[in-house]
Amino acid sequence: MAISLNVEMLVESAAAMGASDIHLTCGLPPKVRIDGELSDLCGDILTAEDCEKLAKSLAGEQRNEIGETGEWDLARTIAGERVRINLYRSRGALAAAIRILSSHIPEIETLGLPEAAMQFPCYNKGIVLITGETGSGKSTTLAAILDAINHTRREHIITLEDPIEYVYEPDLCLINQREIGKDTESYPDGLRAILREDPDIILIGEMRDNVTIETALVAAETGHLVFATLHTNSAVDSVDRLVGVFPAERQSEIRMQLSTTLRAVVSQQLLPKASGKGRVLASEIMIVTPGIRNLIREGKTPQMQNALQTSAKDGCVTMDHCLIDLASRGLIKPDTALEAGNDQELLRRKMIF
Repeated sequence: MAISLNVEMLVESAAAMGASDIHLTCGLPPKVRIDGELSDLCGDILTAEDCEKLAKSLAGEQRNEIGETGEWDLARTIAGERVRINLYRSRGALAAAIRILSSHIPEIETLGLPEAAMQFPCYNKGIVLITGETGSGKSTTLAAILDAINHTRREHIITLEDPIEYVYEPDLCLINQREIGKDTESYPDGLRAILREDPDIILIGEMRDNVTIETALVAAETGHLVFATLHTNSAVDSVDRLVGVFPAERQSEIRMQLSTTLRAVVSQQLLPKASGKGRVLASEIMIVTPGIRNLIREGKTPQMQNALQTSAKDGCVTMDHCLIDLASRGLIKPDTALEAGNDQELLRRKMIF
């Protein structure tokens, strides 16, 4: 039976199916992403007029913004679900990507992170990076960490997000969530003001440019605890990405700052379970040991991967060893581990097909 083409019904139906995303594109039926895979939500083919109508309903009073920029980000509550919306043009017609945001913040112990990550809510200062591709669960990991702090410490948490995803209910902490475009013009603007707002803990939705990165470094140097996300595929790559944003003449200085402030990097991905239903978290964690600090400062990032592999006693876990563990416990298929891993020879040697 076809689903009525209004945003409330689309979101309600998708949420009931356990979908993470809805995609609306002219000439195709509405599609949903469930456990990482796309499927049709219904059989109705969307026309340009349908897309225009849905876009207006999604954007409300902000509808004219997309006409000026070609795309527009916003967050709303629809059919009782908080959603993150990106409206954009595709071949001249309006299209939409709608992320259904969870209203429940999971406990950090339930995510499947390495044991060393359980100490993140106890950190007092420094930078912790959560990295991975889009849809890898970075926001959920950060929300779980901050919520653990919220229930155990008396601190002032300020977040800068684009847009706000999880909404925190203050417990022991004072929490201020600021949305880019609504509460502040941009990440640089918000970060320039943030140190005057007496924060103890800062969440930066994404490290996008040198101003954001430099402000985060200064905040960590002055005794704040900073959490941020980055779109990289490994812990070691994250260091090069942060340093590479800056011109060559400043990179030595940035490496020095990073070596003294970086506490840990988690790189994660969500993989299909062996059962075919649901996904499981695979994660790499680099705890910044004295040896790794020296490698960061000296610019010897190629050697950091070896240091990561030999620092298990300090809590470090490589992605390949995490995948081997998940496969050995039957949570993912060996083929899935091979596709997601780095050292194919090691994975084949350690796993039974």
